[in-house]
Amino acid sequence: MPAYKWTVFSNTLIGSLMAAIDSSIVLISLPTILKKLPGTGPDDALWIVMSYMLVTATCVLNFGRLGDMFGRVRMYNFGFAIFTVGSLLCSFSQDGLQLVLFRVLQAIGSALLWANAGALITDAFPINERGRTLGINQTTIVSGSIIGLVLGGVLTQEFGWRSIFWVNIPIGVFATIWAYASLKELGTIHRNQKLDVWGNLSFVAGLSTLLLGITLGALESWSLTNFTMIGSGALILILFTYIESKVPEPMFDLSLFKLKVFASGNTAGLLSGIARGAFTFMMSFYLQGVLGDSALTAGVLLIPISLSAAVIGPLSGFLSDKRGSFRFAAGGLGLSGLAFVLMRQIPVRVNYEVLVIPLVLMGAAWGLFGSPIRSETLSAVPQERRGVASAISVTLINIGFLVSLAISVVIISSSVPHSVVLGVFGGGLPSTPGGGPAITDVSDFMNGLHNVYTLSAALCFFAIVPLVLGFRGVKSREERAHTQLIVPDSTVKAEGEAV
Repeated sequence: MPAYKWTVFSNTLIGSLMAAIDSSIVLISLPTILKKLPGTGPDDALWIVMSYMLVTATCVLNFGRLGDMFGRVRMYNFGFAIFTVGSLLCSFSQDGLQLVLFRVLQAIGSALLWANAGALITDAFPINERGRTLGINQTTIVSGSIIGLVLGGVLTQEFGWRSIFWVNIPIGVFATIWAYASLKELGTIHRNQKLDVWGNLSFVAGLSTLLLGITLGALESWSLTNFTMIGSGALILILFTYIESKVPEPMFDLSLFKLKVFASGNTAGLLSGIARGAFTFMMSFYLQGVLGDSALTAGVLLIPISLSAAVIGPLSGFLSDKRGSFRFAAGGLGLSGLAFVLMRQIPVRVNYEVLVIPLVLMGAAWGLFGSPIRSETLSAVPQERRGVASAISVTLINIGFLVSLAISVVIISSSVPHSVVLGVFGGGLPSTPGGGPAITDVSDFMNGLHNVYTLSAALCFFAIVPLVLGFRGVKSREERAHTQLIVPDSTVKAEGEAV
């Protein structure tokens, strides 16, 4: 078993690396895709990103349930194969709609990976090693983000945007074969469970309708149709929560939120996702669409975010195993809030030596927060429910990112002229006689970004509140592991209730 846990660890690292590279490589190449791919507009740009997150958010809960029903290893292996095929098809897209549809296929594979990877790790590792393990896993994620930022710029500049999807193919083929050959099931399989059909349909319909109404209204023009979609989406989501409280085996298991640690950790994660989800997306378009930097230059300039997260993430995970998660998770949120406050002070023209300071703080904050919060929330759940618990956590983070993108576009579109919004997201602003973007347009767009950062800072500071309510007084995982020399891991549910 000691050797097998590292097999699990290594394989999930490959999955995390592949997903992280794909995420940042698409973001940094998106402005070029809009210019080069026929029939692609600003709404396509947003939905190339949002469709991926939306499908992940809506599917990951089902795939966590499927993992509990048919085996987490089987679902995880299937995810690698689908993601690889989806990447290949993305590279052959002929217009914006095709790329969005193939990104949906990619997202299905990604959801299968994310829904089961955390549960595989928590099944294979003892409780006092999970924070360190997830911290190293986070390092791989941010390292993949760094690789994606640079690789995306190089490939886009030298070989065209289609080449950014080729990276996933050799990694995916190798990892699919290795996972099939080496991973084995440790969790308990419950084949008698049922899928929550009505919960699924209402969740997908509600979230999709709500987000579509918001983004179309922001990028095109607000109309009665947009407001009707927003209202309908909200009502369907209310219906979803009612359905989940009544069905015997809900996709979104509300009973898990009776565990204080699980509830408070996921609430903080959701608020954090809303605060920071759109940051790299907006910065990529600011650097390329406003300031006129190349994809490669923009990728290099954004490296400090991922690099500082890579340094802090494993250290935070290791120390949280020994000293508890509260101070690290709360410190990460506070540092994020400070970084957004500093970003709000950035003028239209700023030396990079000044800009790099909040970028480093932002990455360090994400490193502090990520691994302790994920390890703590999963450890608070009984082993047989970790597939669903992991999926709920990932879903809430993805919902946070989706809401962040939608809110950011709305705030910016309300702060600047519509033509400027279309210019930034559609390939760059009009140039001045000197060759640079029009200074008034840049100022308007920057004011919109400042308003986004103000809201983000407030959300980060507010997210500390649920941590204070749920995490204070929780013992470190090292102390709990000593207790569990007598008490089996399956009784770990008490961790979330003895706060």
